[in-house]
Amino acid sequence: MMTFQWTAVASFLYGEVAVLLILCIPFISPLRWRKIFRFQLWSKVSPYWNKAFLSIIVVLIVLFLDAAREVRKYSASNLTDKNAKLYPSSYDLIHMKLFRSQRNLYISGFSLFFWLVLRRVVSLIMELASEIEGNGAMQTQVENANEAAKKYMEENEQLHKTINNAKMDEGKWALKADNEKLKTEVENLKEELKRMTDALSKSQKDASALKKQCDGLTREYDHLLREHEKLQNTTDGMQNKKDE
Repeated sequence: MMTFQWTAVASFLYGEVAVLLILCIPFISPLRWRKIFRFQLWSKVSPYWNKAFLSIIVVLIVLFLDAAREVRKYSASNLTDKNAKLYPSSYDLIHMKLFRSQRNLYISGFSLFFWLVLRRVVSLIMELASEIEGNGAMQTQVENANEAAKKYMEENEQLHKTINNAKMDEGKWALKADNEKLKTEVENLKEELKRMTDALSKSQKDASALKKQCDGLTREYDHLLREHEKLQNTTDGMQNKKDE
């Protein structure tokens, strides 16, 4: 039977697994998650988030070390042999305590690991949402620059037609000067468009890298979840064998 503290740690572990599974739902975009994280309630809790995060890590580390100490205590071969010889009935009791210590070690260890993974996943989601938003703003700027460049090019062509039809007088030279000015502005706009296009390409590459990193983290999480299920099945098998 689990004590209150280990029941709380096990519940905390189940909660971490549930939250990670929810965060890995594919049809919820990072932008939507960022809106959820920016609710008024979270904004009130956020000043205490770092303190709570570190406090939980300290508690889980202490419980993990305590469980490791118990495992080492009850797994000593000389102690088991000695008690088995002196008190045969205590052999089963020692193994039962050893099993509980190992169970507590797994629970506290996985809770600590998933707590760190959860923090990392949330930070990656926030970074990915920022990159997606910046990418959208950059795309809008590039489209506006394209429209402005097309407009200037159309005006430039119209000005060429006007110059060709005009007479060789002072007005022609004034129009020519305006034409040169428009050419300069068009060149500047082309350079600006090129810079924005390069920046957009870089943002897309960064977003793709973050997505790959997030997919890798998801695969790693799935692998760890399968390992946890194997350990849980092994533990259940040991428990069933113990009960028999």
